[in-house]
Amino acid sequence: MDGSKPLLFIDFEFSMPDGNSGYKGFYAEIIEAGLVFSKNGKVEQEFSSFVTPVKGKRLTERCKSFLGITQAQVDQGISFSKLIEALNRLDSPKKVVTWGNMDMKVLRMNCEKNRCAFPFENDEFIDLSMEYKKFFGDRNQTGLWKAVEEYGKKGTGQHHRALDDALTTMKIYKLIEKDKKYLEKPNPTTIGDRVDFSKLLSKFAT
Repeated sequence: MDGSKPLLFIDFEFSMPDGNSGYKGFYAEIIEAGLVFSKNGKVEQEFSSFVTPVKGKRLTERCKSFLGITQAQVDQGISFSKLIEALNRLDSPKKVVTWGNMDMKVLRMNCEKNRCAFPFENDEFIDLSMEYKKFFGDRNQTGLWKAVEEYGKKGTGQHHRALDDALTTMKIYKLIEKDKKYLEKPNPTTIGDRVDFSKLLSKFAT
């Protein structure tokens, strides 16, 4: 793994409207956060918490069913402001790695709605789903767990649980970085590498 900057693998789960109607003024809110913070290839911190939504305090049936999250879990979660405090405590600059671009879009929107500063302004962003797409030449973006299965591996834990998805994102990142190294061109060999001159000279000496 890249040791030049710390790496933050992060995943959020969001609230959802019921069907196409939702409620007036609905916007996706972060209701679960999972992160894995790594420096020099070593995991230094894992963080997992439910987050209590600010506007849509009652989860829809669709949201609870799809994510397997209960109302009681988010009611007992940390506040959004506490989540931002936790994110601000991480080293910067760093590389923030997500699968897809929605995590950062929703985080930025939630920051705007709650009138707080976006915590990653000085950081670099990597959308690993796009890196995966470019690396393998896929026409369409691949889902997180489908991508890890295409590597012949299994995702960590349970899909659509924030920390498990963050850990799975880290797993794919390591696999892609390993493949990139295999594809790097080796240094060109010199004629000295190809010919053993000691044997050649001894041949002419006899």
